[in-house]
Amino acid sequence: MLYGAECWPTKSRHVQQLSVAEMRMLRWFCGHTRRDRVRNEVIRDRVGVAPIEEKLTQHRLRWFGHVQRRPPEAPVRNGVLERVDNVKRGRGRPKLTWDESVKRDLKDWNISKEIALDRALGD
Repeated sequence: MLYGAECWPTKSRHVQQLSVAEMRMLRWFCGHTRRDRVRNEVIRDRVGVAPIEEKLTQHRLRWFGHVQRRPPEAPVRNGVLERVDNVKRGRGRPKLTWDESVKRDLKDWNISKEIALDRALGD
């Protein structure tokens, strides 16, 4: 379900949709329905699965470390981390970018960029 998730700039709406789909699968896996009124935490403990939001953040930060370790002339580094300034943007709220979501993850988990670069902690 998280294939390619490290490149998604996820909004809270996307995370909610993923959480709902994950809980449906876990309930089906355990043989429970919503009518059984079993709490999500109980099902998670029984299966031993971390919340999907946590896994999504781990994937994104692992990819961020990978991109940061690449040489500056690498195409993946140019496409992800450098922004073009002379493009006219449309009206309204600016689109959420991948680097903004990475900054949010680093802030939420109290991690510096240097720690995200360390491979030993990410694996």
